[in-house]
Amino acid sequence: MSATVRSSFHPRRLLRSAGIGLITAVFLLVVLAGLGVAAVRIFTAQQAGSSLDLDGARAYQAARAGIEWGLFQQLRNNNCASTSFALPLDSVLGNFTVTVTCTAISGPPDADGSNANTTRWRIESVACNQPSGGRCDGQAGASPDFVQRRLQVQV
Repeated sequence: MSATVRSSFHPRRLLRSAGIGLITAVFLLVVLAGLGVAAVRIFTAQQAGSSLDLDGARAYQAARAGIEWGLFQQLRNNNCASTSFALPLDSVLGNFTVTVTCTAISGPPDADGSNANTTRWRIESVACNQPSGGRCDGQAGASPDFVQRRLQVQV
């Protein structure tokens, strides 16, 4: 008796499924490339946001320096003239320009009518990293990394 072994190998089946591995590989490559691009974009956006946060804190400190300069000029020298100045380039705030404006304000008399001629001063400081014409004029810059902070005190 001869035993016949039947094989399940059929060349037609092989031909029908010959390209499925290639299609699966291309699909996986496209999905992985898309995930890689998304990860790079998220990382870049986080870095840009972090940089702007840091520049915002630096602009605030530069504006505070302008307020302190104006207060010193008024309280010590009794002369607070409006001016603009760049901070030293070798400092952390080196890329900021500060514009200080001093304005005299006539104060109201006290309740008993005394001190009717009291003069107060409003000192405003604007710090920005991209001044126009050497001054921070309050206009938003065209650059996406433009940062500006404005502080005001009255003495």
